[in-house]
Amino acid sequence: MAKETLPVDDELIPRLLAQDEAAYGQVVTAYHGLMLHLARAIVGDAIADEVVQESWLAVIRALPRFERRSSLKTWILRIVGNTAKSRLRHESRSISLDESMGHEPAIDPARFRGDGHWASPSALWHADTPEELLSSGELRAVIDAALRDLPPLQRAVIALRDMQGMEMETICKVLEVSESNGRVLLHRARSHIQAAIEEYHTL
Repeated sequence: MAKETLPVDDELIPRLLAQDEAAYGQVVTAYHGLMLHLARAIVGDAIADEVVQESWLAVIRALPRFERRSSLKTWILRIVGNTAKSRLRHESRSISLDESMGHEPAIDPARFRGDGHWASPSALWHADTPEELLSSGELRAVIDAALRDLPPLQRAVIALRDMQGMEMETICKVLEVSESNGRVLLHRARSHIQAAIEEYHTL
């Protein structure tokens, strides 16, 4: 079954303001999964659903004041990001969302190109021997653990960029960070994941 195409914002927003239930259904279908993915990246699984529900209520309340300085999608995701960050601060007042911004990178920055991609990815990533294929479950667990170890903003950036394919400009708007800080967060997140993979392959 073909995926339903969401109407353009110029058509969709007036329908939402008119409380068109079909339009709300389309938006929920289109964005709920991505909203949940972002919430989980910032606050974890335990309260991600609550964050998304709070975010939907905030979207409904704020929609009449939406100034359309960004796309509806970006605006909704920014609400999710802000709701998640506020909830995280409330749950743990001492937490730092970007606590490793000032630390030295775990991987030499020269291993990245200017666009943030690896200049020379580990050859182990491209191995396709039966032994490597059999260990893929273990490697997935290593990567998942490394992701959980990341500070929330790093985890959110890498989730949106590398798992959802969003552009960095949009990600920075969603998370309300500068483009330079966004790239630092992505670099440090990728460095941490790469270090975990390389450590796994040396065991």
